[in-house]
Amino acid sequence: MVSIRVVIAEDHLLVRAGVQALLSLEADLEITGVCGSHPELMMCVEECAPDVVITDIRMPPSMSDEGVRAAGELRRSHPDVGVVVLSQFLDPTYLRALIAGGSRSRGYLLKERIAAQDQLVHAVRTVAAGGSFIDALVVESLVTSEARNSQSPVRRLTVREQEVLAEVARGKSNAAIAAGFRVSERAVEKHVNAIFAKLDLPDDRSVNRRVKAVLLLLSDGPSTW
Repeated sequence: MVSIRVVIAEDHLLVRAGVQALLSLEADLEITGVCGSHPELMMCVEECAPDVVITDIRMPPSMSDEGVRAAGELRRSHPDVGVVVLSQFLDPTYLRALIAGGSRSRGYLLKERIAAQDQLVHAVRTVAAGGSFIDALVVESLVTSEARNSQSPVRRLTVREQEVLAEVARGKSNAAIAAGFRVSERAVEKHVNAIFAKLDLPDDRSVNRRVKAVLLLLSDGPSTW
């Protein structure tokens, strides 16, 4: 079995110990480094060559958005390293910044959900495989909020289309969405195309319309691409 090499960046000792304990139970996950600040994380990545980094959203030195900034830096310097950001916040600003450069190999999980139904383990495996993972509670909160916002283009979507968009935001493929809803993949494809049309997302190969749809969901209103 090929192990997924993981570096943990978390300044809170109890949370760090909890994450280590959870991952140590999985035969395919190997903890190769542990640190507690942004500078230490960047050095640890160089030294430990991880497949995935699990990082707190706020760490020393400034306790602001070190985890998100590290994810952006790693996308440029180590594009094959996946990042799972742990957060206490539902604020879409952090999530929007995390996936602004693309949702591939990026994950966002609320700290309160780390141990729930193996969410952290699932997130690590998903981003290691090149997928994206966004906490379902975050997505549901954002979809509900946007659907109630009279200025949001999300209001143009039917209830089913909003549900499909939520699944897209979680990083699911059309096939996975179809399986979850117990419908054909073709039916999901029609919903996805309707979402793109209603959100005014152009059929342009230079942009990932799934990512743009999620970014629009995370934004405060219509955006230009």
